[in-house]
Amino acid sequence: MRIKTIVIIVITILLTIVLMQNTGRVNFDFLWATFWMSKLVMLFFVAAISFVLGVLVGRPKRVKRLGGDYTDPNLDKGNPNTLSDEDKEYIN
Repeated sequence: MRIKTIVIIVITILLTIVLMQNTGRVNFDFLWATFWMSKLVMLFFVAAISFVLGVLVGRPKRVKRLGGDYTDPNLDKGNPNTLSDEDKEYIN
């Protein structure tokens, strides 16, 4: 098995254990509302929201291009010696 698979299995087992140990009902105050809810349900919602946020933050961003590729009009591809006199003096 790969390390990534083992880590995912261990985290899933630990999350399941934590959820099963917290099944009691507690009083939750959310803004102006007060309600009773099982800790199991609340922990499940927090875990699901955290997973979704992690996926959204962790995915690679798509690069938007505003136009075509930029090419320098002063670039002379046929001439390999494109250093200026100042650059040549600096190198020497």
